[in-house]
Amino acid sequence: MKILVVDDEKHIRESLKRILELEGMNADTAEDGPTAQMLFVDTIYDLVILDLRMPGMDGHALLEWMNREGILTPVLMISAHGDIHDAVSALKSGAKDYIVKPFEPDELVYKIRETVANRRKEELLEITRRTSGGAWKLVGGGPVIQALRNQIERISGVSSTVLITGESGSGKEVVAREIHARAGNAEEPFVAVNVGSLPENLVESELFGYEKGAFTGAEGRKPGLFELAGKGTLFLDEIGEMPKAIQVKLLRVLQERRIRRLGGTRDIPVESRIISATNRNLEDLVSEGRFRDDLFYRLNVVRLQVPPLRDRLEDIPMLADHLLSILSQRMGLPVIRISEEAIARLSSYQFPGNVRELENLLERGLIYCNDGVIGGGDIDLPDSSRISLTPAAAPVVQEDSADSAVSLKDVERGAIEIALKRWNGNRTRAAKELGISRRTIIYKIKEYALNL
Repeated sequence: MKILVVDDEKHIRESLKRILELEGMNADTAEDGPTAQMLFVDTIYDLVILDLRMPGMDGHALLEWMNREGILTPVLMISAHGDIHDAVSALKSGAKDYIVKPFEPDELVYKIRETVANRRKEELLEITRRTSGGAWKLVGGGPVIQALRNQIERISGVSSTVLITGESGSGKEVVAREIHARAGNAEEPFVAVNVGSLPENLVESELFGYEKGAFTGAEGRKPGLFELAGKGTLFLDEIGEMPKAIQVKLLRVLQERRIRRLGGTRDIPVESRIISATNRNLEDLVSEGRFRDDLFYRLNVVRLQVPPLRDRLEDIPMLADHLLSILSQRMGLPVIRISEEAIARLSSYQFPGNVRELENLLERGLIYCNDGVIGGGDIDLPDSSRISLTPAAAPVVQEDSADSAVSLKDVERGAIEIALKRWNGNRTRAAKELGISRRTIIYKIKEYALNL
């Protein structure tokens, strides 16, 4: 945690610096507002302790300048007993809290930690709202995945940019999160954004942020994802889809470690580590003139190749257990076991969709299995002869010959019976599983004269 102390009294600055450093915080000091302004040029602080009464530029004036410049660092105001009214006024101007002189060191430290923690909660909520992400971890014990872990371990102590390549669904974001976790800054944000999923006209504002009035509809200031990442990691997935105009701006960030919000006039230091990923061949895009070669070289300092699932089929038992645990929790179901027959069936498949396809197969198996165990027959591989009624929810029916074909009505009736049985007759939950409305399932129950 890095704190800036702004106070014109030398003994107070030095006392606060000692207190903070004893608490494991880093502290810079400034004797007046102009000195603080210069420090903001190159440093991002977690919090500013600001004296209200100072000659020249006082605390109010510095706070107003910070607001104009778009400096979002939370401010804790220090005031004397007679300045309470002014301290409350400072709160209305954007200060997060105030503390009255003389103060107890424990009280000050408590307010600092509370203010910074609240700010980080707000940032994490904003990150969650605006970016992608998941809770997966790197799973597997085979030689291929172990070699990848060794590579991650070797780069964990450096801040170099990393380019992760691999097929779609192979787990590139999982690898990026593993790098972040092992870098010793796991408490800092991990911001994941899929560049390819953003409309081209929104990429710049999402990454760099904007000031009020920067464009039509910009009704207030908005920090970009570079800022929200702080001292953590910004993960740019599908980097090959980045528009050429934004590639130029990203190159500047990597070179100068600064950004500027749209409509802004002030450069903001960037401290986050940049990890990018792609399922495309960036060298081919460079040769085609669709990706800047200078940006490619900046991103490609450290390169990791994520193996496809077909190259590590020995990890399927561990992956299946891990994914089923996540799926069961997500769907509100008890943890389901998977049989050796089902594992063998999965291990015989080449998985063109990689881990993401494995997850989908297990989710379908979880829905249709009986007795809390996914059997071989519950694994509906694309090359099987099973048929399904709808993508959302359909039982699978084995057809051994043309004479044993089953009608769609039989399939539909069977699907409804299975869903109702699983949910003990609860029509709402059964309808949700089947991907139909409650009204539809009631109609079908009557149509097929189902006895519940």
